[in-house]
Amino acid sequence: MNPELDKILDQAETALNNNSNGTYHGPVHVGVDLGTAYTVLVVLDENYYPLAGRYQFAEIVRDGLVVDFIGAINLVRQMKAEVEQELGFSLETAATSYPPGVPMAEVKATRNVLIAADLECSAFVDEPTAANALLQVQDGAVVDVGGGTTGIAILNKGEVIYTADEATGGTHFSLVIAGAMGVPFAQAETMKKNPGQQKRLYPIIRPVMQKVGSIVARHIEPYDVHKIYLVGGTSSMAGLDEVVTEMTGVEAITPTRPLFVTPIGIAMHD
Repeated sequence: MNPELDKILDQAETALNNNSNGTYHGPVHVGVDLGTAYTVLVVLDENYYPLAGRYQFAEIVRDGLVVDFIGAINLVRQMKAEVEQELGFSLETAATSYPPGVPMAEVKATRNVLIAADLECSAFVDEPTAANALLQVQDGAVVDVGGGTTGIAILNKGEVIYTADEATGGTHFSLVIAGAMGVPFAQAETMKKNPGQQKRLYPIIRPVMQKVGSIVARHIEPYDVHKIYLVGGTSSMAGLDEVVTEMTGVEAITPTRPLFVTPIGIAMHD
């Protein structure tokens, strides 16, 4: 991957959920990603480098639809207040996103969450397109494996020419782990995110990885795709890129800290 991309993602890891020194007072770009598993608010400086932010596990969205409107508003409002206190100034606008393929009438709730949390919605972009604002893929496929869905965008000469989204994501991994191990869903989530557990869990979740791979294979088949870029929190699962490569016959690669790629890309649209 691009070393500059890795640098930005490393900086995001440092900036999000850590106290800022409040010395920056220039223009900012804000993105809010209401995901099935994680909600992320990220603030970039004028040069689009991560400055501050928050991310938190929250079950407020299902398959791209806000199912806990009040909970979503309260969470974004809380994140906004905490980041504003660190930075020493108010956040006025933010961009947000939606999974491709979800009817616009249904995903407008995402924009309404921002408005209710006192943020003017400056842009509304589909998730794979947002991710590519950071990745800058000219030709290939960007695949956003989130908590509930897998979103695919095909790019040709830097332009998105096709998007799709299907149910299957991190929640399905956790459900399979919970069933196989006989543990509660919350414990399965914790096990899934523990790198030390992932090798042991691989045989259990490999079929779900294959399902993700089959979804990607079906959608890229009509196109001349030579590389697949995996983003989204679930993409950090060890072995997923290898399974997608196996299922599609196309090399799949994952940047460091893939959870932050789409939120940063969203903020770049603000």
